[in-house]
Amino acid sequence: MILLSKSGWEIAGGVASIAVLGGVVGWLLLRKRPTEEELERLRRQLLVQSGRLVDGMLLDICEMKADDGRGLTLLLFSYRIGGVDYECSQDITTMAAALDKAQIRVGFPCSVRYQPGNPQNSIVFAEGWSGLRAGLPQFPHFDDPEPIDTSHLGKAGTKGLGTNT
Repeated sequence: MILLSKSGWEIAGGVASIAVLGGVVGWLLLRKRPTEEELERLRRQLLVQSGRLVDGMLLDICEMKADDGRGLTLLLFSYRIGGVDYECSQDITTMAAALDKAQIRVGFPCSVRYQPGNPQNSIVFAEGWSGLRAGLPQFPHFDDPEPIDTSHLGKAGTKGLGTNT
């Protein structure tokens, strides 16, 4: 018959291992998990910091009721990446105080931030960043110059144009 004897170090190591394992399991079970609002804020923050920009179109702003009875405000927008059209929505209910609904121009172009490996993960508005535009770009108006107007070239520019000086 073989008798196994355990030394004090082996017993202490086993007890310490069980205590550490119990502590890890307890921490996993009792830790504070982030709420859905915190997860959404972190997603927006990630896209603002590392998302790529693309031009899009603001399609609509919708106000609707959720299943639990609270009101939701959604921005509907579309954009194209690599020949693929995306139509997405963003819940801006929690950011309504930071966003003036009168500034939202449906049908205007907007800038969209998206995640490169997951293009449907996108936003138009976040804390500290907005892809909404106040209006259409205004390009400066220039009068058409004369087709053969070389006055801006000076005397050196008139040589070789058929005039003898």
